[in-house]
Amino acid sequence: MTDTAVVPRTPLTLLGTGAMGTALARAWLAAGHQVTVWNRTAARAEPLAAEGATLAASAAEAVAANRLVIACLLDDASVGEALEGTSLAGRDLVNLTTGTPAQDRARAAWAGERGARFLGAGIMAVPPMIGAPGSGGYVLYSGSAELFEEHRDTLAVPAATRYVGADPGFAALHDVALLSAMSGMFAGIAHAFALIRPEDIAPKDFAPLLVGWLTAMAPAAHQSAEGLHSGDYTRNVVSNLAMQVAGNATLLRTAEEQRVSPELLTPYMRLMERRLAQGHGDEDGTGVVELLDARRA
Repeated sequence: MTDTAVVPRTPLTLLGTGAMGTALARAWLAAGHQVTVWNRTAARAEPLAAEGATLAASAAEAVAANRLVIACLLDDASVGEALEGTSLAGRDLVNLTTGTPAQDRARAAWAGERGARFLGAGIMAVPPMIGAPGSGGYVLYSGSAELFEEHRDTLAVPAATRYVGADPGFAALHDVALLSAMSGMFAGIAHAFALIRPEDIAPKDFAPLLVGWLTAMAPAAHQSAEGLHSGDYTRNVVSNLAMQVAGNATLLRTAEEQRVSPELLTPYMRLMERRLAQGHGDEDGTGVVELLDARRA
């Protein structure tokens, strides 16, 4: 006889139905979860009611509805405002709101004082990637390991999960570090397109070369990680710092010839020059991390 028992889905509350919150709610609803939603502007949550969500009249009512409470609001201040005066005793609070490590650590302590377990999170995805298997999106979590393990399956419904440690600020720290690296990459992409723009070079033809080059260079992060671990930035160096600094002159001269501002490049170049002036010309570029670390400056 075939066992046709249906595994019960954990009911949950979602605070915030902006673009990301709505995508999350739809993923959980599609997977069969009972979802109670609240949004400061109630009208923005109404479309989810037609899809099976329960609309709460207040944040307090939403929190009272379920043990698992997920916040996806504008900022940390919005989380505090929404939850002020609500009863969090016995609740599991998962904060998907973008914030800083210090904010999530403080929010974890705040939740603990009110009898709740806490997970900080960092969403490494945009709304179209939520609930889309194979999209590459994932969510970083940190804080209560017990909470994460208990709700792992539920949290994995919208996107893959990655637990990064018991420190509740680690998810936000990983999130911001990854986004910061992305910002630097986007700066380089913008400068590259600015260089070719005056010429008879189609951006759509240049783009595959750019993507291929950045993809080929990305594994250099592994060598930097090894250097930071060992403290030796001179191992397996292919292009040393002295060579890179010398090559920067060509990059700057080309920008001048193309009448392109070098302002996206020069901050990094100045750090490279400082590191070289300290006598580290035989290193790769990882040593600039030492100049950025205020604790070592």
